[in-house]
Amino acid sequence: MSSITVVRVELVKERILKYEGSRRIRCAEDAANIFQEYIGSADREMFVTIILSAKHIVNAINTVSLGILDASIVHPREVFKPAILSNASSVIVGHNHPSGDPEPSPEDVAVTRRLVEAGKILGIDVLDHIVIGDEGRFVSLKARELL
Repeated sequence: MSSITVVRVELVKERILKYEGSRRIRCAEDAANIFQEYIGSADREMFVTIILSAKHIVNAINTVSLGILDASIVHPREVFKPAILSNASSVIVGHNHPSGDPEPSPEDVAVTRRLVEAGKILGIDVLDHIVIGDEGRFVSLKARELL
């Protein structure tokens, strides 16, 4: 007789992020403010997903990857796993540049395009990728037409 493990997948609420602004994302600046509040002044790259409802209300935030000073590993399955479990309509991804310069790297653009393609397959739109710098600076890859 063989044994097969039966599993259950569930989303675990880690904590609540207190945020002064609205939970509705209307523009890149709204998302950048949330990323800035969540990431803060981290000393290494953090890649984060904002998970959105059909009305662009933030349902959840998930840290996908905590990297090193200038890189983090990002794979579509890690970005979309919490999005699927949270019944996401869309996501906005973002990460910080500890150097303070929010200018996207070629790797940032490549990872974004890969995530957009994966999202199309899953039916979860990647609306934007926000790169956070210091002093409130950020870059929206959508605004730069790099998605």
